[in-house]
Amino acid sequence: MPQHLVIDFAAYISRQHLFDPAQKVLLAVSGGVDSVVMARLFKEAGYHAGIAHCNFQLRGEESERDEAFVRNMAAALELPLHVVKFDTHAYVEEHRVTIQVAARELRYRWLEETRAASGYAFIATAHHMQDSVETALMNFAKGTGIAGLHGILPKQEHLVRPLLFAEKDRLVAYAAMNNISFVEDSSNITDKYTRNYFRHQVIPRLQEAFPGAVKNMAATIERMKEAESLYQEALARHRKRLLFQQGNTWMVPVGKLQKTAPLQTIAWELFRTFGCTSAQTQQVLSLLESESGRFVDTGSHRIVRNRQWLLITPLATEVSPLVVIEPGQQHIHFGGGQLQIREQERGNAGIPAAPETAWLDAARVRFPLILRKWKQGDYFYPLGMPKKKKVSRFLIDQKLSLPRKENVWVLESDKRIVWLVGMRIDDRVKITPGTRGVISITLLG
Repeated sequence: MPQHLVIDFAAYISRQHLFDPAQKVLLAVSGGVDSVVMARLFKEAGYHAGIAHCNFQLRGEESERDEAFVRNMAAALELPLHVVKFDTHAYVEEHRVTIQVAARELRYRWLEETRAASGYAFIATAHHMQDSVETALMNFAKGTGIAGLHGILPKQEHLVRPLLFAEKDRLVAYAAMNNISFVEDSSNITDKYTRNYFRHQVIPRLQEAFPGAVKNMAATIERMKEAESLYQEALARHRKRLLFQQGNTWMVPVGKLQKTAPLQTIAWELFRTFGCTSAQTQQVLSLLESESGRFVDTGSHRIVRNRQWLLITPLATEVSPLVVIEPGQQHIHFGGGQLQIREQERGNAGIPAAPETAWLDAARVRFPLILRKWKQGDYFYPLGMPKKKKVSRFLIDQKLSLPRKENVWVLESDKRIVWLVGMRIDDRVKITPGTRGVISITLLG
């Protein structure tokens, strides 16, 4: 019954642990029936609250009417008021987003700033049961996975939704019974926006066939929240046994993934973290049967088959620059780490065997040196070999994974490669019995 709404409202807040009655809550009020009823319920229940209103200046006189209405309502309820005007169209132009995205971003950013600056513990929005059902149905249609089927959550960080227990009709009935006035947003009438289409077309059709559809779906949403908790626990166990990290590379063992069930679901959850869409999941799974070197690029990562592993690395966001090394420079920082360079007499010391250190005959090296990533067509004379070899073939022979191949740097002198950094020097600049001066270069991590 509408007259019991205040009792149910307070009970829901307590049951969901939305906030402590001693805390102040900032109410997002548009002037529509839902937010106006929410404000009245806060007042009736004796909670400490303030009202916040955003004027997006999108509907001309109607926007000004809404602001004036909320100002009068706040004064009547004797609640603190916070109002802001946005140039929403300018924001759309600057950020190249839709009107809906712009309004949402502007609204929540300002609400959070106001909450923090004015000493409110939480922000409350007037989403109700039907809003949550609409959200779950839209997510189901878009294919967001199980996480999208829990509808609107009652509490997220500093945001609470204390009306999720109530159907829209109940809020409207409460307003009518208590002679509560409100304003209508004309944009809510049109089916231009997806949510309005679900609100005006989809849900009414469902309720014609199943009169209790909204309540039944809301109850299912509650069960989905609990099922999702179990689902996430199982996913965490699978991630622990299937995902291993080395630096900025994630590794998935092919054999273990092939034996995983249910494979499609686990793979989707595993790889979507790395920008993989549901359509790309099948492409990634095809790598389980492919040869090494095959890969799939997602929006943010590359997933490569490398022998018995799938390697996941971030996609490069910029072209690697050339680094020019002049005589006398001793420390060089670059994308692959840093180099320490020094010139010294040959002496009687043994030549370092570690691939991280290169000793070059100073008489055969000409500055400036060029440090860059290798590219197709590069070649050099690997130490100990009388014939030239393409760098690409050398890297294949070294059995490097594709991500490691892509991160190999070379050092050039006078347009010829003198060192595959951290791997092999060129035979033409090696130390010989006639060497007097040495350029010593060490790769540091």
